[in-house]
Amino acid sequence: MIKQQYDDDKKHVHVLSYGGGTQSTALLLMSLKGEINGVIPDYIIFSDTGWEPKSIYQWINKVNEYIKEKYNREIIFTNGGNIRDDLLNAIQNGDRVASLPFYTLNEKGERGMVSRQCTAEYKIMPIKRKVRELLGYKPRQRVKEVVHMWKGISTDEIQRVKPIGDSWIVAEHPLIDVVQMNRSNCIAYVEREGLGTPPKSSCIGCPFHDNTMWLEMKKNDPESWEDAVYIDKQIRRMPKLD
Repeated sequence: MIKQQYDDDKKHVHVLSYGGGTQSTALLLMSLKGEINGVIPDYIIFSDTGWEPKSIYQWINKVNEYIKEKYNREIIFTNGGNIRDDLLNAIQNGDRVASLPFYTLNEKGERGMVSRQCTAEYKIMPIKRKVRELLGYKPRQRVKEVVHMWKGISTDEIQRVKPIGDSWIVAEHPLIDVVQMNRSNCIAYVEREGLGTPPKSSCIGCPFHDNTMWLEMKKNDPESWEDAVYIDKQIRRMPKLD
């Protein structure tokens, strides 16, 4: 639970996991205005996969400049490597890479999907490491604080709500539990702040894109589209995958 005072004699730290897209931008702006139970996050952290469209990086820089000027706060950047480079290295050199949820076919022609490790290794784990660093901990040291990790999950994505496996982290979902906002509400909120319409944040070649998003990319971001097509051809050479 997000609140200003806790009665357990522990230090509580609030971290906003910023994804650079619609919901997390709305949550960021609301939080800095004190609209999440009056609590302002101690840290705002963005983990860069290295494979976001240019429009996302432009948007994140725009938001960062906005909150610097208005609230004297900054986004903290971290990463777990470059997912695109790591993927190509895995194809070309056999290096290990966190698996993406690629679609597959077995010998019977049945469609399947590879397990998804990319979110954990390029988003979640880098943010955890950065939090430990900011709190002054070395690897494997026990964290004494209670860290509240704010996630930008809206009411129409409630199926994504899940706990975090670390004993020192509490997963928080303010858009659901505090302000009850869906994605459309989040878009409208950011637009009212004068920043324009926030984009949807995801990697260029994410297999979870639907046809509408692929078509939008092809029409409006040909550079990203060409890169997605290139990577799509390359992954067909991945060992042990069809």
